[in-house]
Amino acid sequence: MPRCGIVAIFGCPNVGKSTLLNRLLGQKLSITSRKPQTTRQRILGIQTEGETQVVYVDTPGLQLRPAKALNRSMNREALNALEGVDLVLFVVQADRWTDVDDHALARIKASGLPVILAVNKVDLFREKKKLLPVLGDLAAKHAFHDILPVCARNGDNIDALRRCIVALLPERAHLYDGHQISDRSERFFVAEIVREKLVRLLGEELPYATTVVIDEFKDEERMTRIAATIWVERKGQKPIIVGKGGQMLRRIGEQARHDIERFLGRQVFLQTWVRVKENWADDSRLLRQLGIDVAD
Repeated sequence: MPRCGIVAIFGCPNVGKSTLLNRLLGQKLSITSRKPQTTRQRILGIQTEGETQVVYVDTPGLQLRPAKALNRSMNREALNALEGVDLVLFVVQADRWTDVDDHALARIKASGLPVILAVNKVDLFREKKKLLPVLGDLAAKHAFHDILPVCARNGDNIDALRRCIVALLPERAHLYDGHQISDRSERFFVAEIVREKLVRLLGEELPYATTVVIDEFKDEERMTRIAATIWVERKGQKPIIVGKGGQMLRRIGEQARHDIERFLGRQVFLQTWVRVKENWADDSRLLRQLGIDVAD
């Protein structure tokens, strides 16, 4: 009998959910960085091996008091991911437990879903014996189906985690074609790749409220031609991204182009611009144009 299930990857910001998804899939799908709230929308990662299909749902990090429309949308994306799934993969960081973790666990308990606790970043513990009391404390918080210490960054214990997930999948027909890896379009992932380079190259210098819109995506005989606009909130933010003599923007474009070519498997011509739209992250109309669901 075929087995298939939907698994929500859930937790607070910056605990490594997207890195864990990529490691479970064995390929890069979600963008990653050390900056919290890198993931903004739910992303399906589909892994099919023989008669087993796992549909992972990567979610934005849950927030306690989201202020802007973008942040409120991200919270809804995370909470909605608990609906219609078969299993929750609750990800926490090994060396800390926060109020947001408490909030996330309360939501999970209310769902009544089976939960696997992935205790990530165990490489932070040089002496593994110090991890044992941490795992004991976590076990007391809920009747988790399994608790697994993992390191998404280097792959420690990922195979064991994958086996635990597969064991809990229901017997049913696959939901997606066996060759499909996500429900998102190529345009979506191209925009995400450009945004990842922004976050990684500029780090703390980069204002949180930046986004990328793909204006042109055209397959030609020898290449794919892509035009992307990077939106910022204030005029003073534009020169940070452009850099002296346009050097930073060129660097962003070059690194993004290389990754896009690997993702698409063909040559790419990429053009990027930076434009200003004040308070776009709190502009419901613009967020809808970007494909981000916002409530009125």
